[in-house]
Amino acid sequence: MPQSHIMPGFRPALGFTLLYLTLIVLIPLSALLLKSLNLSLEQFWGILTNKRVIASFQVSFGAALIAAAVAAALGFVIAWTLVRYPFPGKKLFDALIDLPFALPTAVAGIVLATIYEPKGWVGKWVIEATGVQIAFKPLGIVFALIFIGLPFVVRTVEPVLQEFDLAMEEAAASLGASRWQAFIKVIFPNILPATITGFALAFARGVGEYGSVIFIAGNMPYISEVVPLLIITKLEQYDYAGATAIGLTMLVISFLLLLFINSLQWWVRHRSGQL
Repeated sequence: MPQSHIMPGFRPALGFTLLYLTLIVLIPLSALLLKSLNLSLEQFWGILTNKRVIASFQVSFGAALIAAAVAAALGFVIAWTLVRYPFPGKKLFDALIDLPFALPTAVAGIVLATIYEPKGWVGKWVIEATGVQIAFKPLGIVFALIFIGLPFVVRTVEPVLQEFDLAMEEAAASLGASRWQAFIKVIFPNILPATITGFALAFARGVGEYGSVIFIAGNMPYISEVVPLLIITKLEQYDYAGATAIGLTMLVISFLLLLFINSLQWWVRHRSGQL
């Protein structure tokens, strides 16, 4: 029996799926697009080429890309440690990984700002040791986005590592491969697609993050102002057309970047023989 026909009710399930996508995704996006059509091309371009808007896009997407890359690297190491090594308190540490999922983002932002501010526990020590200020700078945004993006990478990579066939690693060792060669040639190609997926999820979450960022960013125009905050500012000024123009542009750029990342993931899976 084909797997697609094991469960009955294809038409109701398809209808529910289409209804959900229409109400939750298509209608809001259509409203965003229709609201932006009230602007002429010159007005639309004038909003996007504003220096403050360009600076906000650079901060949001730059910080999200850096944070997602760092989260991908750290998340891989953490997932590897949780899967491969037994140690005391492992279950507690594993549970703490999901803390950013449950913690309200505003609370996370307040806690991070308190810790990393110039007079905070960690921020004061970092300034004295390196002279680098974390909170109220773009670096603080990166730290906040790493905090919220790390669980996406860990929870994406961890199941793949658990299902990895250790016989492949043992076969590589029996053929004379060193541990590093076995990791590079055998393990990493199989884990890379999941790592890219975790990177994409962390990046997507980071681009639109608001609650955990505004408290630690400093929100200084041209320096540490993110696009979601700029959109909120436009709405508070009743500039709905400007807010929708910025939001639509952010949506298009995010979609194109995610499309590129997913295409890269497909290419990696195809090269490694997983498709």
